[in-house]
Amino acid sequence: MNKYFRKMTGKLCYLSPIDVNDAEKFTEWLNDLEVTQHLMLYPHIINTENEKGFLEKLSKEHNYSIIDIDTNELIGNCGYAKIDHINQTAEIGIFIGNKKYWNRGYGTEALSLLLDYGFKALNFHNVFLRVYSFNERAKKCYGKIGFKAIGKNREALLRDGKRHDIILMDILRDEFLKE
Repeated sequence: MNKYFRKMTGKLCYLSPIDVNDAEKFTEWLNDLEVTQHLMLYPHIINTENEKGFLEKLSKEHNYSIIDIDTNELIGNCGYAKIDHINQTAEIGIFIGNKKYWNRGYGTEALSLLLDYGFKALNFHNVFLRVYSFNERAKKCYGKIGFKAIGKNREALLRDGKRHDIILMDILRDEFLKE
């Protein structure tokens, strides 16, 4: 029996409401430094109890599990934060914890599904994100979708003894929905 629900469906994956019972899998991923090197959580200790509480909070907002369409396997999550309905803006974020799904188009499709939902159903006008300057895979993914670099926080991240920029990117409704 599948415990996931198809809220938004693509060719490779679908987005499902977050299941807090996946806390153990997320905890496993979030303690893998290769997975978290591109996340703010990199220097943090994550345990299952805390992760379950975090997933409970996320599950009440517009955050979703990313599920492989063929196997119904959990591969990561994505969602919106800092939603401002008055100004129609939100910050978007994603992470693929299951490394066998890296560099295969799942992140691009998951973000595209979420953006389509955000612009059409949630009526956003501007969606933005932050990406570390050394995260080439993410920058390529975001550029493919249509995000544009709009600025950076210079040397705002200290990772492994080196300073890195945090790049700000955004996309407007008309840019994403253009036909």
